[in-house]
Amino acid sequence: MRAIAAALLTLVSSAALAALKPGDAAPDFSLEAAQGGKEFSFSLRQALEKGPVVLYFYPKSFTSVCTLEAHEFAEATEQFAAMGASVIGVSSDKIATQREFSTKECRDKFPVGADPGFKVINAYDASFKVPVAGAMFANRISYVIAPDGKILSALEDSGATKHIENALAVVRQWRDAQRK
Repeated sequence: MRAIAAALLTLVSSAALAALKPGDAAPDFSLEAAQGGKEFSFSLRQALEKGPVVLYFYPKSFTSVCTLEAHEFAEATEQFAAMGASVIGVSSDKIATQREFSTKECRDKFPVGADPGFKVINAYDASFKVPVAGAMFANRISYVIAPDGKILSALEDSGATKHIENALAVVRQWRDAQRK
């Protein structure tokens, strides 16, 4: 499975925009999630009532780039919270995997959702099929969603760092615009 995930990461295009664009309505969803090893039902609608949501999709928990991305989002969680935003990561992993990943790699700072049926992943045009093996994964795409449910930013990039940097910048711009 790691070989498939590695192949996936090398095949994903770099710095392209995701299929859903800024200004589009973000598909509403609820899914099983875990934070700090505890399961709960995550609702996008409820999260947006508190402020912007950074929704990021990633291929596979406990793989190298996905782990790095989780660490970087965990480190930035306080910055997002200070601007009124929250973060959720989503992959096709099962909830048992997400319980462990939420504690070990997300450092209990933000939730990760389980979407093994690809319902949310497909709604956000974030699925990716590895041509050789035919396996499906979530592509590495991040969205920043405004409280009104509109997408503020969409970024597809195979690396981890640009997602955090872009999301912080977009949330900062959103917050500054709200203050005017």
